[in-house]
Amino acid sequence: MEKDLNGGGGLIKISPEVYDALSCGKAVVALESTIISHGMPYPQNLQTAKAVEAIVRKNGATPATIAILDGTPYVGLNHEQLERLAILGRKAQKTARRDIPFVVAAGGNGATTVSATMFFASKVGIPVFVTGGLGGVHRHGEQTMDISSDLTELGKTPVAVISAGVKSILDIPRTLEYLETQGVTVAAYKTDEFPAFFTESSGCKAPCRLNTPEECAKLIDANLNLRLENGILIAVPIPKEYAASGNMIESAIQKALQEAKDNNVIGSAATPFLLNRVNQLTGGASLAANIALVKNNALVGAKVAASLANLRRSINKGPGRSAL
Repeated sequence: MEKDLNGGGGLIKISPEVYDALSCGKAVVALESTIISHGMPYPQNLQTAKAVEAIVRKNGATPATIAILDGTPYVGLNHEQLERLAILGRKAQKTARRDIPFVVAAGGNGATTVSATMFFASKVGIPVFVTGGLGGVHRHGEQTMDISSDLTELGKTPVAVISAGVKSILDIPRTLEYLETQGVTVAAYKTDEFPAFFTESSGCKAPCRLNTPEECAKLIDANLNLRLENGILIAVPIPKEYAASGNMIESAIQKALQEAKDNNVIGSAATPFLLNRVNQLTGGASLAANIALVKNNALVGAKVAASLANLRRSINKGPGRSAL
């Protein structure tokens, strides 16, 4: 039986497993649901979702996949709910922060993006969130003002996001500039260079480097203790064996970008269109790389969450933020 939490524009239901873990100060990792509904076809999306949750558990944390079903936000989905969302696919509304009230009020089904997942994770006290890639400033964003709400969410919500950097379909240098403006601490994991989702290298130096889950945990803990009220981005490079196809994928990205421009595909439709087109142009190589990096992020994120729980427990802080 789910636990209820008032807040966030509606009644949030927390799965018993997640509720118990949070109550005991154990490690919990939030997971988004857009990757299930919009990231890949059924049944591959369901298989990937289950595999990612299993990796989180194996590495010492409880997974909390977040979605809105029949107008109710859920933090932690059971097997039936995961399968329902996977079958719904693109029939579920892609839900960013701005869309939450509408989906809840309409009794709809919403797959949460980074911004919406961060919002719900913060509401229930989950400090670590794993995703594939972060949204950002779109190419030519200085003219279109097309900037993902992921970036503004990071500027105001104290959740650490573990991702493979920023998709190279975006303008990475401007994205990093925007994150600086938002006051977001950006770190790269075991590398000095900010990763670019499908490739290990973006040509942009990371503001800081973290080499272990323990170092990541200390950074997150300091951010929470100081009550800076903003998130942290920890960028994890794609595994080397999948980064080799990066040049081929980048070529496909350039072609897909031109097609999107020719067909006037903009706004929230742009990223799903581009990722689907890139997958077609690369014969599935980009999807395989996408799945590999999400699993790798889940492994790192679970270890970070476990280290953070151990750190906070060792100094009797509990699962939430401590008083100054």
